Amino acid sequence: MSGGSVVIVGLGPGNPQQITPQAQAAIARATDLVGYAPYVRRVEAGAEVVRHISDNREEISRASHALELALAGRHVAVVSGGDAGVFGMASAVFEAVENGPDIWRSLDIQVIPGVSAVLAAAARLGAPLGGDFCVISLSDTLKPWPLVLERLRLAAQAGFVIALYNPRSQARPWQLGAAFEHLRKTMGGAEPVAFARAIGRPDEAVRLSTIAQADAQWADMSTLVLVGCAATRLVTRADGQEPWLYTARKVEEAH
Repeated sequence: MSGGSVVIVGLGPGNPQQITPQAQAAIARATDLVGYAPYVRRVEAGAEVVRHISDNREEISRASHALELALAGRHVAVVSGGDAGVFGMASAVFEAVENGPDIWRSLDIQVIPGVSAVLAAAARLGAPLGGDFCVISLSDTLKPWPLVLERLRLAAQAGFVIALYNPRSQARPWQLGAAFEHLRKTMGGAEPVAFARAIGRPDEAVRLSTIAQADAQWADMSTLVLVGCAATRLVTRADGQEPWLYTARKVEEAH
């Protein structure tokens, strides 16, 4: 058995201060960095560290490459934005292990948690995750679009705050608008919606609306869209300051 290893590391939402010390220590031990180009380039590492960059849609081949490097004795850091276990590379690595050669199951593989975009956005907005919530990816690359719509409907019907990942891209420009229209059939219309873009980075921007008025054009792939529920409140502030958004912890029993 080789002395190699794989660590799957979440780099946080983009602010260097939101990379955890545990993640920094794991990266510091790495001989190789594996990941999607923007994430690999974000990592500060010495010239001796080998960077293996691949396209965004090559998760399984990327994971397999990392496992083969570890089998050869390398110490590999597979990097993702946010938390690697939330729509990130952790599941791809274990999917590769499950379907790959048995020897991969003997490798030293660890997942290092990171600050997910929904947590950074929630902290920036106030406390919108104070009650029950869920996260749903609007990408239909790996699941059928009707299933996405059904999950949205059920989450809204159950009264969850809904965080939407992968809301809109050049390849998928229509899905966020379709998701809003679908949610409006179940929701009352006044529930707050927050568009939190690039939180923690120099170009961060926040826009608040309601589900009735939310416009998909306000989002891109750097945006976390957070859809409130009936228990989500806006706390207005003096002098035109941005209001706080929070979700009440107490929920009255439905009759």
